[in-house]
Amino acid sequence: MLAPGLAVLFVGINPGLWSAATGWHFARPGNRFWPALHRGGFTPRLLHPSEQDELPALGLGITNMAARASARADELSTEELLDGAAILTDKVARYRPRWVAVVGVTAYRIGFQRPKATFGPQPESLAGARLWVLPNPSGLNAHFTPVTLGLAFAELRAATELPAP
Repeated sequence: MLAPGLAVLFVGINPGLWSAATGWHFARPGNRFWPALHRGGFTPRLLHPSEQDELPALGLGITNMAARASARADELSTEELLDGAAILTDKVARYRPRWVAVVGVTAYRIGFQRPKATFGPQPESLAGARLWVLPNPSGLNAHFTPVTLGLAFAELRAATELPAP
């Protein structure tokens, strides 16, 4: 799900077991990434994870910080997140997206050693890309509702100045 010159590269923490089995990002039923992407105005309709190949035509892509699949993101070690952040930095330098949106503040804080980072735009860039942190859309993250997730994604879309599809 990487292509050169994307408008936004979304970065998940790592594949869940369902995603690893299907090969689709954010594939577990109940994961709210795809609805939030649509509610945020990035896609013209709600896409199914199996339609992830349609994203580059919209200027969007997806990758993960860590490659190892797990049932829960908190099963990853600090070392895996630090290594993942370094690999992500290399990917961003190679593919040159305009924006990088890390989906999960805890993984961002650990991987990039920014313990006080909050949601939204970050003061630093990543290999020349603007950086944004979004809430984790996993169904395990009950602090954010589908509506508030959609609003967080919409705030990013407004900042990117992407037209509504």
